[in-house]
Amino acid sequence: MTERPVALITGSGTGVGAATALMLAERGYNIVINYSRSETEALASQAACQAAGADTVLVKGDVALDVDCKALTQAAIDRWGRIDALVNNAGISTFTGAANWDVLDMEVFSRIYAVNSVGAFQMVRACAPHLKAQRGSVVNVSSIAGSLGIGSSVPYIASKGALNAMTLYLARSLAPDIRVNAVCPGLITSRWFVDGLGQDGFDKVKAITESLAPLERASTPEDVAEAIVWLTTGARTMTGELLLLDGGVHLGGSRVQVPGKGA
Repeated sequence: MTERPVALITGSGTGVGAATALMLAERGYNIVINYSRSETEALASQAACQAAGADTVLVKGDVALDVDCKALTQAAIDRWGRIDALVNNAGISTFTGAANWDVLDMEVFSRIYAVNSVGAFQMVRACAPHLKAQRGSVVNVSSIAGSLGIGSSVPYIASKGALNAMTLYLARSLAPDIRVNAVCPGLITSRWFVDGLGQDGFDKVKAITESLAPLERASTPEDVAEAIVWLTTGARTMTGELLLLDGGVHLGGSRVQVPGKGA
């Protein structure tokens, strides 16, 4: 068994997953990098982690398939004999507003749930014995969609709400050996949002977000990765938390303060 801790990060070829992989590599972790489609980007993520000193394994797999979740887990055990951290970052959506509800059939709902909710559970189930042995941690990458009921589509919102509820359940069930938390970002300045909204749509949503957020900024992938890394390597007494990373959008969108008496 290696002395270096090991992190398994789903969807780590791009965006938040790739940023998290690199930050953990820089902090002494070996990394399992997972992708389902973006092989070129995943290879670049792997090279960056290796340049930071990490040993890596690159595994193609769809977390909606239990057999792939087990294969991802086994790849880490075969290589290093341990898993210290699981980051459930893989996620999908469809960018459909209320005007397009007719396209949201059972197939769309089922696929989004299969990746965002069921996939996260299957990964936890596969990794749990190994995480328990290391008194490790799980971080689920959720969304303010699941907390505030806003987002790219109804099935995405519902799937992230399910992930939030499951985070609380797992935190209770896996304590005291495994900590389970979630990060809930708002808009992220990543390719995922640009691909879904188009550049013009993304620019409009980003401007709206920045106008509503008290901090007047959207998150970068690195912002979200920093929170994930903290929950992984620190936060030793934190479990069952849903950490909102939205620049303060959840506060209500207004920065106007009611003056006190005599103001």
